[in-house]
Amino acid sequence: MITSRHITANGIDFAIDECGDGPDIALCLHGFPESRKSWRHQLPVLASQGWHAVAPDLRGYGDTSRPAAQSAYHIDHLVADTAALFDALGARRKLLVAHDWGALIAWVVAQRRAVALDGLVIMNVPHPAVFRHTLRTSWPQKRKSWYVAFFQIPWLPEALLGARGAQAVGRAFTDSAVDKAAFPPDIIAHYRANACVPGALTAMIAYYRANFPDVLAEPVVVIDVPTLMIWGEQDMAIDFANTQGYGPLVRDFTLVTLPDASHWVQQDAPAAVNAALVAWLRGSV
Repeated sequence: MITSRHITANGIDFAIDECGDGPDIALCLHGFPESRKSWRHQLPVLASQGWHAVAPDLRGYGDTSRPAAQSAYHIDHLVADTAALFDALGARRKLLVAHDWGALIAWVVAQRRAVALDGLVIMNVPHPAVFRHTLRTSWPQKRKSWYVAFFQIPWLPEALLGARGAQAVGRAFTDSAVDKAAFPPDIIAHYRANACVPGALTAMIAYYRANFPDVLAEPVVVIDVPTLMIWGEQDMAIDFANTQGYGPLVRDFTLVTLPDASHWVQQDAPAAVNAALVAWLRGSV
């Protein structure tokens, strides 16, 4: 059973969903414009494998504290949040499971060795060095990344995304999902309601404004943590070319691609994601 509560870490009040208990923590970080509910299909499965599975609303999202300053969303603070959450949960073993913006945070956590991880699971976001390369060399990726530049414009992105009860936020899921039924009305209503909270969209977009392009220039340190990448091939934002080139970057790297899943992979194809996750956990962590 998934339960909810609040914990304090790094000076932020985090709303969390959790399943299971004990000191072996699987921390699940969501992306834009999601919330902790994006992990609703994975928390019970992780708990069944012996992990205390925890999904927070990231800072600025949902029911978690929402600092006003754009600088509060710099990657340094996001990495510190991750380390502090593991500490606040009393973690002994540490598994980091992450998607989209959460995955970018997770890559940086692993590269900086900010947390002594036992395992790393990445979904549909490339290593910063890989993404930097594809942005420079791939026209398909340049076209798909238009929104990152758009988000640098003051106030206009918030106005467009927030119009008509954040209709565009809901359509971000339903228009690009392979399995439309994976996003029932109550889930879409939840994401739209989160985006309609005053200041929420500015906080969400601050992740882009506070970090791009500098976050892609993180010094490359070889990651020696066992790493699983799960990739939905029908990704409207990130080109499939970003799944290549990990040999020099990650010592123990496993790639699982799902041809019938979108960018929202853990929600769009939960059965396939969970099967890949369990198989990898039993063999690698």
